Amino acid sequence: MEKLKNLGYYNGTYDLIDNITVPMSDRVCWFGDGVYDATATRNGVIYCLDDHIDRFFNSAAMVEIEIPYTKDELKELLIDLVSKVDTSETNGETFLYWQITRGANIPRNHIFPENTKANLWVTVTPRKLADIYRRDKLISYEDIRFYMCNIKTLCLLPNVLASEAAKRAGAEECVMYRKEADGIKNRVTEGAHTNVHCIKDGVLYTAPLDNLVLPGIARKNLIKVCNKLSIPVKEEAYSLEFLMNADEVMLSSSSNFCIVATHVDDIPVGGKAPELLRKIQDALVEDYLKATDVN
Repeated sequence: MEKLKNLGYYNGTYDLIDNITVPMSDRVCWFGDGVYDATATRNGVIYCLDDHIDRFFNSAAMVEIEIPYTKDELKELLIDLVSKVDTSETNGETFLYWQITRGANIPRNHIFPENTKANLWVTVTPRKLADIYRRDKLISYEDIRFYMCNIKTLCLLPNVLASEAAKRAGAEECVMYRKEADGIKNRVTEGAHTNVHCIKDGVLYTAPLDNLVLPGIARKNLIKVCNKLSIPVKEEAYSLEFLMNADEVMLSSSSNFCIVATHVDDIPVGGKAPELLRKIQDALVEDYLKATDVN
């Protein structure tokens, strides 16, 4: 069978993404009522699949969505869908995204629909892994999201607004902060689509996993690599001022394992521990290549 240039899947039907339609009655259209996950793939291997599936099921459980698959069934489906896509122009790499919604119901009603099966949506897009060694500019942005940021929910309007603000400022991402949280003024939470970290005096600082921060898989890998390299890690809340004075400022996500930031609000940051930063980045790339090597 000829492979597809990309793939969209909805409840058992798959085709090119542009050919897949979603019913207006799906609650994702009305309420963003669902959760999602995503990761990179290489050589048909889905990177950190177990971690992403565990988080996906945990997110769904926290909003009381029943996934109509076991974890193993969903893994098997995702692997099969990835195998159907042509990756000859991306060195075997794709970006895999999947989401589950609470189902569909008419008429529109905020209350959970009864006797309705959840809807599964998957996209597979050929895409090379982003350059982990690039350098990004950031802006600070007040975190106006709700208090369930630990759930990978589809309700992403505040993140969309933050990302657009960064673009208009000539930056690639935001550092979001709460004006007051945990007794800390301007507490850093995360980015619009990344976790935010910094290095100070040879120690990696990253926000704790509470309801203000998504439990990023790339964050988890970053901590794992630092432990392997004997780099101390502190999972504790810190301020925007602390970040601005850190030795290095970093971002992580499933497609950006550890990106260094050079500016926040046009003010230079970091650049004081390049050798340590490079050691971390190299270790993360090595982990990815090793995990997705099929030879």
